[in-house]
Amino acid sequence: MSKRLMITLLVLVMLLFNSSSAMAAGNNQKIGINVVLNTAITDPLLADLGKHGTVRDVVLDINAVTMQVRASELSAIQALPYVAAANPDATRNGAPVDTVAATDFRGGVSTWDLDAINVTDYGFNNRTVAEDGTGVYVAVLDTGLLDSWRQYFPQERIATQFAKAFRGGGGDNGNVSEPPNMWEHDQNSHGTHVTSTILGYQFGVNPINGVAPMATIIPVKVLGQNGSGWSSVIARGITYVTDLKVSGVLGTSSVVINMSLGGSGLDAMEKAAIDDAIANGVIIVASSGNRGTAGMGYPGAYAPVISVAASGWTGEWIDSDWWYQDVPEDTALNYLDNFYIADFSSREKPGQDLDVAAPGSWVLGPYQVNSGQVSYYYLGGTSMASPHVAGIVALMLQKDPSLTAAEAETILEKAAIPLLAGCRLVTEPSGIIVPTCWGADATGAGLVDAVGALAGTIP
Repeated sequence: MSKRLMITLLVLVMLLFNSSSAMAAGNNQKIGINVVLNTAITDPLLADLGKHGTVRDVVLDINAVTMQVRASELSAIQALPYVAAANPDATRNGAPVDTVAATDFRGGVSTWDLDAINVTDYGFNNRTVAEDGTGVYVAVLDTGLLDSWRQYFPQERIATQFAKAFRGGGGDNGNVSEPPNMWEHDQNSHGTHVTSTILGYQFGVNPINGVAPMATIIPVKVLGQNGSGWSSVIARGITYVTDLKVSGVLGTSSVVINMSLGGSGLDAMEKAAIDDAIANGVIIVASSGNRGTAGMGYPGAYAPVISVAASGWTGEWIDSDWWYQDVPEDTALNYLDNFYIADFSSREKPGQDLDVAAPGSWVLGPYQVNSGQVSYYYLGGTSMASPHVAGIVALMLQKDPSLTAAEAETILEKAAIPLLAGCRLVTEPSGIIVPTCWGADATGAGLVDAVGALAGTIP
């Protein structure tokens, strides 16, 4: 055998050894997984699961557990006869696409985005719908609220007695904890901005309108201070809100969940929690995702969820007070001329379900970059679009508390104003004008319309 051949064989052996070692190391790595059973959880089943790893958390309502296991055990767990589904805990993110500081409010009350969906019109005392969300709870599953939330929102609109924080999940840990009072110590601002679209917010002596200003918000912190989290934690948040409704502590009030968050795949535990919530009369609204042509995020892409794409207005950034000017939207032609789908907004792929679009490009609201310093920013993302629709659903439930998730989705889609595929010239914050284009896979049924949705809601 030649020396060259011997060296070649030695290199191949080393490569195979290193590859096998790396694979073995990967299989031995501990991961957090979510497991949904097809039967009720019992002690014998938990003991049997314990042979494959450590059971960290048990959610009896949806027959689910979280576990810490070696990666090599996942397939064995999936094959167990009492396991309906099992998967690694999935990451979830709620961060906006971009932010721009806002410093000039000019005493305005109606913002462009509420005008665009026909909740308000230009000027003061400007609501165009009779409903205001009275008697409806909207649970905002997000990062929680800033310490300074009372400077933005009326205290009576935040259900502090039901507010909750969950954290943990994923990685080597797997368990989900409930740290007290963390829901109102957010450092991220995402949840506060999302809440401001539903309720409106205070700027000095000027109240800025919201979609459902008399709804009651239940803040549920399921994302960390960096705006990301795990599907196991999301599932716990959904189950918590469902339990509030089922237990009767909310009386006969209707409940909406807003989830301005998402990830690349539908998690089994999250799906079970969503199905359970909807079966118990909770309506869930979620952002479609900020992945553009890569497709929608989950849970928004899951059909029973009302999903929301992000639209924008071609009047953005044309002058300094554009954010509260009158938005032409009286005819379908004006919608075609004045609105577009943001390039970051996720497009619908086969097997995914995109329902409607709502303002999600440069939406104004409270957003702090320095702790304790009140400030306001324009944010872009489908995270900003979702609460517009959650707020409209709250208005619909005020009118008809018996409304189901499927009925609400149908009404919203029928009332939406079609936004056909096309291109618009859009002004950037820098003043640069850029063409923005989208296809039929980006709009769902069209731009959501509060007046039409309420007209279609018949008690």
